[in-house]
Amino acid sequence: MDDNQLKELWKTTNSKLEDSLSITWQNTEDITKMKVQTLLSSMKPVKVFAVIAGGLWVVLGAIVVTNLFIYAFDTISPWFLFSAAIQILLTTIVLVLYIYQTVHIYQADISDPVVVTQKKISTLKSTSLLIARFLFLQLPLWTTFYWNKNMMENGNTVLWMFQIAITMSFVFIAGWLFFNIKYKNKDKKWFRFIFSRKEWEPVLKAIELNREIADFKREK
Repeated sequence: MDDNQLKELWKTTNSKLEDSLSITWQNTEDITKMKVQTLLSSMKPVKVFAVIAGGLWVVLGAIVVTNLFIYAFDTISPWFLFSAAIQILLTTIVLVLYIYQTVHIYQADISDPVVVTQKKISTLKSTSLLIARFLFLQLPLWTTFYWNKNMMENGNTVLWMFQIAITMSFVFIAGWLFFNIKYKNKDKKWFRFIFSRKEWEPVLKAIELNREIADFKREK
Protein backbone atom coordinates (compact mmCIF):
# COMPACT_ATOMS: atom_id res chain seq x y z
CA MET A 1 0.00 0.00 0.00
CA ASP A 2 1.60 3.28 -1.10
CA ASP A 3 1.50 6.67 0.63
CA ASN A 4 -1.45 7.97 -1.41
CA GLN A 5 -3.55 4.96 -0.50
CA LEU A 6 -2.66 5.36 3.17
CA LYS A 7 -3.62 9.05 3.09
CA GLU A 8 -6.92 8.22 1.40
CA LEU A 9 -7.64 5.50 3.94
CA TRP A 10 -6.84 7.93 6.76
CA LYS A 11 -9.18 10.55 5.32
CA THR A 12 -11.98 8.03 4.92
CA THR A 13 -11.55 6.67 8.43
CA ASN A 14 -11.35 10.16 9.90
CA SER A 15 -14.47 11.24 8.04
CA LYS A 16 -16.41 8.20 9.28
CA LEU A 17 -15.22 8.87 12.84
CA GLU A 18 -16.35 12.50 12.68
CA ASP A 19 -19.74 11.42 11.30
CA SER A 20 -20.09 8.87 14.08
CA LEU A 21 -19.17 11.45 16.74
CA SER A 22 -21.60 13.95 15.24
CA ILE A 23 -24.43 11.41 15.39
CA THR A 24 -23.49 10.53 18.97
CA TRP A 25 -23.49 14.20 20.00
CA GLN A 26 -26.85 14.77 18.32
CA ASN A 27 -28.39 11.70 19.97
CA THR A 28 -27.03 12.76 23.36
CA GLU A 29 -28.41 16.27 22.91
CA ASP A 30 -31.84 14.97 21.79
CA ILE A 31 -32.08 12.56 24.73
CA THR A 32 -31.09 15.28 27.20
CA LYS A 33 -33.66 17.66 25.69
CA MET A 34 -36.31 14.95 26.08
CA LYS A 35 -35.37 14.58 29.75
CA VAL A 36 -35.65 18.36 30.27
CA GLN A 37 -39.05 18.37 28.55
CA THR A 38 -40.23 15.47 30.73
CA LEU A 39 -39.14 17.27 33.90
CA LEU A 40 -40.94 20.46 32.88
CA SER A 41 -44.07 18.52 31.92
CA SER A 42 -44.10 16.81 35.32
CA MET A 43 -44.63 20.24 36.87
CA LYS A 44 -47.81 21.00 34.93
CA PRO A 45 -50.34 19.33 37.32
CA VAL A 46 -48.84 21.07 40.37
CA LYS A 47 -48.84 24.47 38.68
CA VAL A 48 -52.37 24.12 37.32
CA PHE A 49 -53.67 23.05 40.73
CA ALA A 50 -51.88 25.99 42.37
CA VAL A 51 -53.44 28.41 39.87
CA ILE A 52 -56.95 27.03 40.41
CA ALA A 53 -56.67 26.82 44.21
CA GLY A 54 -54.97 30.19 44.47
CA GLY A 55 -57.53 31.80 42.19
CA LEU A 56 -60.44 30.48 44.25
CA TRP A 57 -58.76 31.58 47.50
CA VAL A 58 -58.15 35.12 46.21
CA VAL A 59 -61.65 35.54 44.76
CA LEU A 60 -63.48 34.16 47.81
CA GLY A 61 -61.19 36.03 50.21
CA ALA A 62 -61.66 39.30 48.35
CA ILE A 63 -65.45 38.86 48.41
CA VAL A 64 -65.50 38.14 52.16
CA VAL A 65 -63.17 41.01 53.09
CA THR A 66 -65.01 43.47 50.84
CA ASN A 67 -68.39 42.56 52.32
CA LEU A 68 -67.05 42.78 55.88
CA PHE A 69 -65.52 46.17 55.15
CA ILE A 70 -68.76 47.51 53.65
CA TYR A 71 -71.38 45.95 55.91
CA ALA A 72 -69.62 45.10 59.19
CA PHE A 73 -66.76 47.58 59.51
CA ASP A 74 -67.98 48.82 62.92
CA THR A 75 -68.23 45.32 64.39
CA ILE A 76 -65.32 43.47 62.85
CA SER A 77 -61.78 43.74 64.16
CA PRO A 78 -59.64 46.10 62.04
CA TRP A 79 -56.69 43.77 62.69
CA PHE A 80 -58.60 40.94 61.01
CA LEU A 81 -59.41 43.11 57.99
CA PHE A 82 -55.81 44.32 57.77
CA SER A 83 -54.32 40.84 58.08
CA ALA A 84 -56.78 39.32 55.61
CA ALA A 85 -56.30 42.13 53.07
CA ILE A 86 -52.50 41.85 53.14
CA GLN A 87 -52.71 38.06 52.94
CA ILE A 88 -54.96 38.28 49.87
CA LEU A 89 -52.60 40.81 48.28
CA LEU A 90 -49.58 38.54 48.79
CA THR A 91 -51.52 35.53 47.53
CA THR A 92 -52.51 37.49 44.43
CA ILE A 93 -48.84 38.20 43.71
CA VAL A 94 -48.06 34.50 44.13
CA LEU A 95 -50.99 33.60 41.86
CA VAL A 96 -49.70 35.89 39.10
CA LEU A 97 -46.27 34.25 39.37
CA TYR A 98 -47.85 30.76 39.17
CA ILE A 99 -49.79 31.76 36.05
CA TYR A 100 -46.59 33.16 34.53
CA GLN A 101 -44.78 29.90 35.29
CA THR A 102 -47.59 27.75 33.89
CA VAL A 103 -47.57 29.67 30.60
CA HIS A 104 -43.79 29.21 30.31
CA ILE A 105 -44.04 25.47 31.01
CA TYR A 106 -46.74 24.93 28.40
CA GLN A 107 -44.78 26.96 25.86
CA ALA A 108 -41.62 24.88 26.34
CA ASP A 109 -40.82 22.74 23.30
CA ILE A 110 -38.19 20.07 22.73
CA SER A 111 -37.22 21.78 19.46
CA ASP A 112 -36.43 25.07 21.19
CA PRO A 113 -32.81 26.25 20.94
CA VAL A 114 -30.72 25.67 24.06
CA VAL A 115 -30.58 29.41 24.80
CA VAL A 116 -34.39 29.68 24.74
CA THR A 117 -34.75 26.68 27.05
CA GLN A 118 -32.12 28.12 29.39
CA LYS A 119 -34.09 31.37 29.64
CA LYS A 120 -37.32 29.52 30.41
CA ILE A 121 -35.68 27.38 33.09
CA SER A 122 -33.99 30.47 34.55
CA THR A 123 -37.41 32.15 34.69
CA LEU A 124 -38.89 29.12 36.49
CA LYS A 125 -36.01 29.19 38.96
CA SER A 126 -36.29 32.91 39.78
CA THR A 127 -40.09 32.91 40.00
CA SER A 128 -40.07 29.80 42.22
CA LEU A 129 -37.80 31.64 44.64
CA LEU A 130 -40.08 34.71 44.53
CA ILE A 131 -43.13 32.56 45.22
CA ALA A 132 -41.48 31.10 48.31
CA ARG A 133 -40.44 34.56 49.51
CA PHE A 134 -43.94 36.00 49.24
CA LEU A 135 -45.53 32.94 50.83
CA PHE A 136 -43.26 33.22 53.87
CA LEU A 137 -44.06 36.94 54.17
CA GLN A 138 -47.55 35.84 55.22
CA LEU A 139 -46.26 34.20 58.41
CA PRO A 140 -46.70 37.22 60.76
CA LEU A 141 -50.27 37.72 59.53
CA TRP A 142 -51.27 34.43 61.14
CA THR A 143 -50.35 35.93 64.52
CA THR A 144 -52.35 39.17 64.14
CA PHE A 145 -55.66 38.32 62.46
CA TYR A 146 -57.30 37.34 65.77
CA TRP A 147 -56.40 40.56 67.58
CA ASN A 148 -59.55 42.40 68.68
CA LYS A 149 -60.86 45.25 70.79
CA ASN A 150 -61.33 43.04 73.85
CA MET A 151 -57.66 42.02 73.75
CA MET A 152 -56.64 45.66 73.49
CA GLU A 153 -58.77 46.74 76.43
CA ASN A 154 -58.49 43.74 78.76
CA GLY A 155 -55.26 42.02 77.81
CA ASN A 156 -52.71 41.97 80.62
CA THR A 157 -48.99 42.66 80.33
CA VAL A 158 -47.98 39.01 80.32
CA LEU A 159 -50.44 38.23 77.52
CA TRP A 160 -49.18 41.10 75.38
CA MET A 161 -45.52 40.34 76.01
CA PHE A 162 -46.16 36.76 74.92
CA GLN A 163 -48.16 37.89 71.88
CA ILE A 164 -45.60 40.47 70.80
CA ALA A 165 -42.79 37.94 71.23
CA ILE A 166 -44.60 35.49 68.94
CA THR A 167 -45.40 38.13 66.32
CA MET A 168 -41.87 39.55 66.28
CA SER A 169 -40.43 36.04 66.02
CA PHE A 170 -42.55 35.39 62.95
CA VAL A 171 -41.59 38.79 61.52
CA PHE A 172 -37.91 37.94 61.97
CA ILE A 173 -38.30 34.48 60.40
CA ALA A 174 -40.30 35.85 57.47
CA GLY A 175 -37.81 38.65 56.88
CA TRP A 176 -34.79 36.37 57.15
CA LEU A 177 -36.25 33.88 54.71
CA PHE A 178 -37.32 36.64 52.31
CA PHE A 179 -33.76 37.95 52.05
CA ASN A 180 -31.97 34.59 52.18
CA ILE A 181 -34.02 32.44 49.83
CA LYS A 182 -31.53 32.66 46.96
CA TYR A 183 -30.22 30.12 44.48
CA LYS A 184 -26.70 30.42 45.88
CA ASN A 185 -28.02 28.85 49.12
CA LYS A 186 -29.47 25.80 47.35
CA ASP A 187 -27.01 23.40 48.99
CA LYS A 188 -27.75 24.51 52.55
CA LYS A 189 -29.82 22.19 54.75
CA TRP A 190 -32.60 24.69 55.52
CA PHE A 191 -32.97 25.48 51.81
CA ARG A 192 -33.15 21.80 50.84
CA PHE A 193 -35.72 21.24 53.59
CA ILE A 194 -37.95 24.05 52.31
CA PHE A 195 -37.62 23.09 48.67
CA SER A 196 -37.69 19.30 49.00
CA ARG A 197 -40.85 19.13 46.94
CA LYS A 198 -41.81 18.05 43.43
CA GLU A 199 -42.41 21.70 42.58
CA TRP A 200 -38.73 22.60 42.94
CA GLU A 201 -36.74 19.43 42.24
CA PRO A 202 -37.62 19.28 38.50
CA VAL A 203 -36.32 22.84 38.11
CA LEU A 204 -32.95 21.96 39.65
CA LYS A 205 -32.64 18.80 37.54
CA ALA A 206 -33.65 20.69 34.38
CA ILE A 207 -30.99 23.33 35.10
CA GLU A 208 -28.30 20.65 35.34
CA LEU A 209 -29.47 18.82 32.21
CA ASN A 210 -29.68 22.00 30.17
CA ARG A 211 -26.18 22.90 31.36
CA GLU A 212 -25.03 19.52 30.04
CA ILE A 213 -26.51 20.34 26.62
CA ALA A 214 -24.66 23.65 26.57
CA ASP A 215 -21.43 21.84 27.51
CA PHE A 216 -21.97 19.31 24.71
CA LYS A 217 -22.33 22.11 22.19
CA ARG A 218 -19.17 23.83 23.36
CA GLU A 219 -17.24 20.58 23.05
CA LYS A 220 -18.41 19.91 19.53
